[in-house]
Amino acid sequence: LGCFLIAGLLPLAQASAQQTPDALVRDVTNEVLEIVRADQAIQAGDVHRVIELVDAKVLPHFDFRRMTMLAVGRDWREASPAQQARLTEAFRTLLVRTYSNALTQYRDQTIDFKPTRFAAADTRVQVRTEVRQSGAQPIGIDYMLEKSDAGWKVFDVIVAGVSLVTNYRGSFTQEIRSSGVDGLIKSLEAKNRSLEAEQKRS
Repeated sequence: LGCFLIAGLLPLAQASAQQTPDALVRDVTNEVLEIVRADQAIQAGDVHRVIELVDAKVLPHFDFRRMTMLAVGRDWREASPAQQARLTEAFRTLLVRTYSNALTQYRDQTIDFKPTRFAAADTRVQVRTEVRQSGAQPIGIDYMLEKSDAGWKVFDVIVAGVSLVTNYRGSFTQEIRSSGVDGLIKSLEAKNRSLEAEQKRS
């Protein structure tokens, strides 16, 4: 899951709010992959450059509050607004730091965009793609998008049949049962500090 999730993060840069969800995924995936392949710093393994790219091109098109709410599950309602804000920021940072390394490994991958069927009135759409690489099995990556006033936003990524938010829910629930919401926040923030220290050493 980890090695390929970043492909699920890539395709959402500088997209028009008027674009259909499948056009958003297709057009911007192609654009961003061209940037990744041409950027010598990324090819050399510069994680900080990758994080800058993700911050600028990807994050504005994800609904991280919604993703965090889904990952936390029913315990979300028990969290205060301040706790919810800290959880969202910590989860967002975790995703960026965990998967930024994978971007430096892009070389000859291609993306196969599957037909997407939806009506003009639909507000939730699943866009299916496959990542293909020579000598390896294709990896299915599906985007779950929801229409908002600001355009289409991703609220889940499904990699090889595994939902990102569902994948985290079990460990989040276990942490909350053990140490409460504050315990989960502290755990996520500690993990982020550890990942940041590792990336600074790289």
